[in-house]
Amino acid sequence: MLERVDGRLVVTAPLLMDTAQQLLLAGCAALEAGEQIIDLGRVEEADSSALAVMMGWMRAAQGSGSTLKFANIPAGVLSLAELYGVAELIPLA
Repeated sequence: MLERVDGRLVVTAPLLMDTAQQLLLAGCAALEAGEQIIDLGRVEEADSSALAVMMGWMRAAQGSGSTLKFANIPAGVLSLAELYGVAELIPLA
């Protein structure tokens, strides 16, 4: 579901309602101190739950003193973020 590759956390599973809780927990457990980049470039399917997972990771990072940024966000997820008015809250790498 998540792999550490070249200092990034790479999401390798779909970001869907069915996988959201598992991915949220896995991402929170994988956060380390300092700046973290979560790469969504290998996500082939995503729905609106992707935004909830991303926001959950952001809260967990803030709580642990980490800085979190996202790379390669799928276009559909960015469109949803714009539609919901939260695009400006998502830090980009």
